[in-house]
Amino acid sequence: MEPVLIESNVNGASEVHNNNNANVDHGWQKVTYAKRQRKTKPGADPSNALVAANGGAGSSGEKNNVFRNLEQQAEERHLRIIGARQAALSAAASESAPARSKHRSDDEYDEDSDADVAAAENGKAEEPKKPKQKKPKKPKITVAEAAAKLDATDLSAFLIDISGTYEDKQDIQMMRFADYFGRAFSGVTASQFPWMKIFRESTVAKMADIPLSQIPDVVYKTSIDWINQRSPEALGSFVLWCLDSILADVETHNVSSKGSKKVVQQASSKSQVAIFVALAMVLRRKPDVLIGVLPVLRENSKYQGQDKLPVIVWMIAQASQGELAVGLYSWAHNLLPIVGGKNCNPQSRDIILQLVERILSSPKARTILVNGAVRKGERLVPPSALETLLRLTFPTSSARVKATERFEAIYPTLKEVALAGVPGSKAMKQVSLQILSFAIKFAGESTPDLSNEAAGIFIWCLTQSADCYKHWDKLYEANLEGSVKVLKKLSEEWKEHSAKLSPLDPFRATLKSFRQKNEKGIGGTADAAWQSLLRNADKYCKLVSGKLSSGHGCLKSVALVVIAIAVGAAFMSPNVESLDWEKISVFFTSQPSI
Repeated sequence: MEPVLIESNVNGASEVHNNNNANVDHGWQKVTYAKRQRKTKPGADPSNALVAANGGAGSSGEKNNVFRNLEQQAEERHLRIIGARQAALSAAASESAPARSKHRSDDEYDEDSDADVAAAENGKAEEPKKPKQKKPKKPKITVAEAAAKLDATDLSAFLIDISGTYEDKQDIQMMRFADYFGRAFSGVTASQFPWMKIFRESTVAKMADIPLSQIPDVVYKTSIDWINQRSPEALGSFVLWCLDSILADVETHNVSSKGSKKVVQQASSKSQVAIFVALAMVLRRKPDVLIGVLPVLRENSKYQGQDKLPVIVWMIAQASQGELAVGLYSWAHNLLPIVGGKNCNPQSRDIILQLVERILSSPKARTILVNGAVRKGERLVPPSALETLLRLTFPTSSARVKATERFEAIYPTLKEVALAGVPGSKAMKQVSLQILSFAIKFAGESTPDLSNEAAGIFIWCLTQSADCYKHWDKLYEANLEGSVKVLKKLSEEWKEHSAKLSPLDPFRATLKSFRQKNEKGIGGTADAAWQSLLRNADKYCKLVSGKLSSGHGCLKSVALVVIAIAVGAAFMSPNVESLDWEKISVFFTSQPSI
């Protein structure tokens, strides 16, 4: 077999030539690429290159057969290159991103087409970007500036309009009322009204004036006159809605400070000024509304916590501006128990004390509060509040804190309000029985100041109702230490208390019962300490009984002397009938027997 020479082109076509003249290649095959030869010799004839390589000459027909397909495909590639260029230019003109893949196979496009497409894409990418135009900053508006633009005439027309439009829906009227101020203060940003920071850093006196101090008087008067005509139910719902909106802002601040991604729905920070303004107006004009929501604030945990305390204090301060009694009632029922709790910190204790100090420092506060100690059947300072005050004002020496002196300063006035009332009335009978139960326990405490103060309050209870003697008799043995302190105080201060203990017959009966219990206990098998207490109790029972007897003996002697003088005068008087014997007889027989 003669050796075969194969020549391949870029399209995979091959042509076989028989070499009959000579076998000079010794069986080797040579493969040449027409495309590479064209690039190295751009002016050479492809047919000559093929003939030279094969060692012979080919006809013109053979040349056409070899390169016809190559030229046809080259022309097609050229057309595709032109189309790609035109597409790139069109894309650049319309400023749209070229949608062409950057990955091309070598057999689809040649090197020139890749370069052209890349040049078109780079030209698009290198176009200069238009600079972003910064939005003009809005001028900052303060609360005072926004408040100064409020117009009382416009507000009045607005209130008349919503009152007619929502005549039977006062809750919607209140929402629209808040919306009016929301639009007025919409330009005030949170940075211009950082209310949480203000509340945290300000005293209660300064905090109470925020933000109503900025509202014009005529706008304030127009608003409260309209509020005065709304129902308590609508106002109560509005107060809770405002409080929820404010506390939602607190919750959002707490969540953001902890770095949490949790989203909490809240009113816009721009509307917080409006909510505070509307809420303050309602509480000042209708302070009774706050009393209606106090139970909700005590029982619902979402209104409790140190972070919410400044808002509650601010609300009570607003109500106390309208009526001092409501302020003290709210403080004693909702805030004092917090101070008496185990988890109250110094900051909370301070802000709560600031509030009551502000209330008590108001002009004629003592007279107003004592005369109004009972409000709609409820006491401003209930017995439970007095019990807490006793513990806070008279702690043990080791439990004293900086706030103790402040409690000592406010205690006398609060005690007077707690004990105010009509002696002998049904209401005071119930109050005295409640107070007596914890007073006898405090009287037996080892703290001298607390024991002495509680013993004095216990004696006050005895002057309010005869039923207190019976109640004391039931508590006697269970509270023997306290009973001894009370009996000792009575024996030492008899002149001061005796006139207030009338009638004395219930007291005599109680002392007689005590002595019987003492004698029974002393003769029993109790331990030495208990025996000692019983002996002290019996000693003071005898002393008080002696004072009761001597007091009545002196009174009876005085009565006999008066009668003797009257009889002597009757015999010496020319008109014996002028004496009123019936009155003398009544005076004598009215004296209780020993």
